[in-house]
Amino acid sequence: MNGSTGSYDHGMEVGAWADFAVATAGASAALTGLVFVAVSINLARILEFRDLPKRTAQTLVLFLGPLFLSLLILIPGQDTGVLGVELVILGLAVGALLLALSHQRPAEETKASFYFSRLLPSALTAGFTVTAGISLIAGADGGLLWTVPAILAAFIGGIGNAWVLLVEIQR
Repeated sequence: MNGSTGSYDHGMEVGAWADFAVATAGASAALTGLVFVAVSINLARILEFRDLPKRTAQTLVLFLGPLFLSLLILIPGQDTGVLGVELVILGLAVGALLLALSHQRPAEETKASFYFSRLLPSALTAGFTVTAGISLIAGADGGLLWTVPAILAAFIGGIGNAWVLLVEIQR
């Protein structure tokens, strides 16, 4: 759809995403800071649990992935295809890290909780980031629009983990 009311091809116009990337980078940095506060307050308690250091690392990856994604978008004058390759690499790296940090369900966590709080946000974040990259490389529909669900999944999953590290750990 083109015209004055909107355009689906805005996903391919990297410059149009600058404000979104700046906002995402700021939110990502603030949420990463929240994790460091949670960890500093609860470090002794976190270390009492075998899996919580990995969950902490997973949370940091979930919050830092959108930060790096945003920084890549903000590189001035970058070719869309190059950005696409960078996003594919970022998505694969984030996916590999998240898989390494959450490949085994802790005994104290239910299957449903593990899948919805740990695996689903990880898979969606990595998958949509890679999809955005491939879309940019191919010049296909979507482009950077695919980063929106990637960022939302990362933030929702990371906030859930931060809640565990800050509040639930005290129960």
